[in-house]
Amino acid sequence: MTTVIRQRTLDRVLVAAGFPVLGAMAGWLLKLLANRAASWPWIPWEGPVELIDNAPEPAVTIVLMLIGALAGGMVVLLAEHGYVTVTIQNDQVTTERGDSRQSVPRTAVDAVFLDGKRLVVLGRRGEELAVESKNEGADLPAAKRLAEGFRSHGYPWLPDGDPYRDAYRRWVEDMPGLPAGGDALFRARAKALEKDDEKNIAELRKELAELGVVVRDADKRQWWRRVRRTEGEVSRDDRDQHPDRGAA
Repeated sequence: MTTVIRQRTLDRVLVAAGFPVLGAMAGWLLKLLANRAASWPWIPWEGPVELIDNAPEPAVTIVLMLIGALAGGMVVLLAEHGYVTVTIQNDQVTTERGDSRQSVPRTAVDAVFLDGKRLVVLGRRGEELAVESKNEGADLPAAKRLAEGFRSHGYPWLPDGDPYRDAYRRWVEDMPGLPAGGDALFRARAKALEKDDEKNIAELRKELAELGVVVRDADKRQWWRRVRRTEGEVSRDDRDQHPDRGAA
């Protein structure tokens, strides 16, 4: 059995039809505003306003409405790129958004939950196996539908959210506990957050995940925790801290 969860068709149709119409209306209103503003004693952007006011009708109104409709169409394309489709099967779960695709086998999944505007799939060590985040451009289906879909396939859906919420620490530069290279990645990611650079935000999250660090964001601040380490990883860390122990 396969369950596919995506934004409802009616919602997508309303977005696809609504934004071009709103854009066209904005173009028409711009013409009316330019006509009125042309009679004011002083206005900003006087040149463009006079150009619109003096342009021949109905050509100028049609052109402005077309420009507005095209702008609305661009918004629709961006929305379509952000829609997340979640495909749930008994043996795996797959999320798709634009050109991005993440698949996780059921045997690797320890928990699934919503963390604010993020859909998170956790592994056995507390690592994030898949993440779809509104802050990184994702537009998720309704929470109720996601919960019902995962539960119907026996996945461990957590209605209370992140079980590790108390393990996070706020990142500040040069703080102890991070793996080698982690601080530099956090600094780069902080700059990406300030610029709302969604691509770099997501890529740097993945690089930190490869170091065993899980990241969450709040008001452009970064919070982090380490994943649970295996016995082999603990032994290597111990040797790094006490190199003399391996000298015998």
